Amino acid sequence: MRASAFVYPWDVNGDPAAAQRVADLGVEQVTLAAAYHSTRALTPRHPRHRVVTAEHAAVLYPPDTARWEGHELRPYEAGDWAPGDAYGEAAAALADAGLEVHTWVVLAHNSRLGAEHPQTSVVNAYGDRYPWAPCVAQPATRAYLTGLAAEAATRPGARGTELESLGWYGLAHLHAHDKTGGVGLGDAGQYLMSLCFCPHCREGYGAQGLDADALAAAVRAALEPVWRGSAPSDGGWPGVEKLLGEGYANATRAWRDERARTLQEAAVAAVRAAAPDGFRVLLHADPVSYHCGANAGVDPAHILSVADGVVMPCTGGAGLLTPFAEQGRDGAVLAANLTVVSGMGGRPDTLAADAARAGELGATELRLYHAGLASDGDLEAVREGLRVR
Repeated sequence: MRASAFVYPWDVNGDPAAAQRVADLGVEQVTLAAAYHSTRALTPRHPRHRVVTAEHAAVLYPPDTARWEGHELRPYEAGDWAPGDAYGEAAAALADAGLEVHTWVVLAHNSRLGAEHPQTSVVNAYGDRYPWAPCVAQPATRAYLTGLAAEAATRPGARGTELESLGWYGLAHLHAHDKTGGVGLGDAGQYLMSLCFCPHCREGYGAQGLDADALAAAVRAALEPVWRGSAPSDGGWPGVEKLLGEGYANATRAWRDERARTLQEAAVAAVRAAAPDGFRVLLHADPVSYHCGANAGVDPAHILSVADGVVMPCTGGAGLLTPFAEQGRDGAVLAANLTVVSGMGGRPDTLAADAARAGELGATELRLYHAGLASDGDLEAVREGLRVR
């Protein structure tokens, strides 16, 4: 199977050995960040630094000023962690090492956008804003995300893109010094705490025949026994229906699914319009449409009719592949994303076996997270695993 390694521009720029080191892993491709959220990242081999702090979500190239003129919502440029055309510099070095370069574009995950434009954020049933989570139902946010997808995905020389967070984001968030785990929330609790009650979503619920104030009150009432620890909040979608009631649950899901689906359609169409022939468009995806997060919840049949394929988290098990493989769409890319950083829960030592199992379940390609973060020992295990796959 074809394999690609995730890489940040700062893993490559300033390190003359980095591009060849990635090529020597045995991968054919790199998935290089072009637009990314805030992060603090280790760079264990870089000759100039060991930790990079990306202070806010940013594009890692100079944005087109003409494209964004007159737009209130526009991309933020990176600071000194990725100056100038950091993406372009890294892409050129990786291509010179013989690697095919695809862009990695993070979309609906942007804390600075939420801080500076709070009206764009998801608002829960208690009135709390999630600044990291842009509400993907709002027209201005949708226009921004669609424009960003088209610009960031189609960087010069890129042969394809992988779009992350192209859907709803919710409560779950890898936030610094996070203190939200005191009450365990399963699928149902996460869904209820991720429902948005911004003015646009309130109107959307109204179009589904719901009174938004009554719905918010119902969500709060459904969660009260969860906070007390007297009711479970798991059980998948039946658990949501049990807590909230079938009518409320299904109406909210209808609104949210439609908003996510149409955004995905619009973003992919915008990328295709800006891209050269043969350009591949993949989504980081979860086959359960009501799930939130970096791997956007999708309907497998629908998304495979829109995009060229999907990337799914498969570390610890490749079960998410099955709903996509069952669609039987010829030519669809089903990429199993395997974490190979042992310090982040990855299993580089079992890469060959994990790749084989993913292949049995329908995977056509591999994604390896993450070549820049991994130790030398992890990278050696990757080289061996790819050699014997």
